[in-house]
Amino acid sequence: MLHADLDQFIVAVELLRRPELRGRPVLVGGSGDPTERGVVAGASYEARAHGVSSGTPLRTAAARCPDAVFLPTDRETYLAASAEVMAVLAGTGGVLEVAGWDEAFLLVDTDDAERTAESLRARVLAATGLVCSVGIGDNKLRAKLASGFAKPAGVFRLERANWVEVMADRPPEALPGIGAKTAKKLVARGITTVRALAGTPMADLAGEFGPNIGPWLVALAHGYDSSPVTDAPHQARSHGREVTFQRDVRDAELIRAEVLRLCQVVAADLREADELARRIVVTVRDSRFATRTRGAGLDAATRDQDAIERAALTALERFELARPVRLVGVRAELAR
Repeated sequence: MLHADLDQFIVAVELLRRPELRGRPVLVGGSGDPTERGVVAGASYEARAHGVSSGTPLRTAAARCPDAVFLPTDRETYLAASAEVMAVLAGTGGVLEVAGWDEAFLLVDTDDAERTAESLRARVLAATGLVCSVGIGDNKLRAKLASGFAKPAGVFRLERANWVEVMADRPPEALPGIGAKTAKKLVARGITTVRALAGTPMADLAGEFGPNIGPWLVALAHGYDSSPVTDAPHQARSHGREVTFQRDVRDAELIRAEVLRLCQVVAADLREADELARRIVVTVRDSRFATRTRGAGLDAATRDQDAIERAALTALERFELARPVRLVGVRAELAR
């Protein structure tokens, strides 16, 4: 299995049309104005050296990297570039599973995985001008981790034979799926490395993390992953939109109006995708960055805007808006 991951994808696409910015710290996000609210969508390696990454607030990014060049996001251009890359990958003849704008898994039949990976990198570069790193693994988990070790612009192999050598002494959060909260709980148990997690009896973690998650964490530490590479089209589970206010909002009517506007956009998304919603979820983030969600079911699966608006307003009424609001969002969970 191969995992192809485009290096600094959003920034790389921008550099194709702005080559004079190569070698400079470049940040992409929002309207390109770092004084506005918003987050970084893409950061060049030069900017990352200053502690800026995707998700960093634009104002924080500007403070950490004052010499950065800020560019506005251009979603349609990134989608077009992604489609070009995926077309190149599809031409390899293997089973292609698109995992996002900038990454994909490939199941290939080859006697020389390294040569195949290098050939893949060369084909993507020649066809699109974009650089990718390729991970080689005996399952999807190991291939994805390997592409991270391959960055930038390299090839790395991670499989059962070298799993312990590469991963055993790393912290548990080096494994995909283990976030800061889970890592903190593991540390409280004295589990500070992948090796220690792999050596923990599954039953010991089942009590705290649940009968499914607990054993899964141990299996993850062994590098286990049984999920196949599939070329079945990706099916979204929801359609959502959100907006960050440029100033914190206290006015309940303004918040309500913005939720209704988002409902209109989400309803249009559902019509375009020919999908039906079964539940509507509203997200509110306050001025202290506390984020909460509330949901409301629909009487029947629908894409009707009026029904979506009624459900969203019902969900909104379940919030206690004690602090000014920074962000609101509306998400339609799909009927399957």
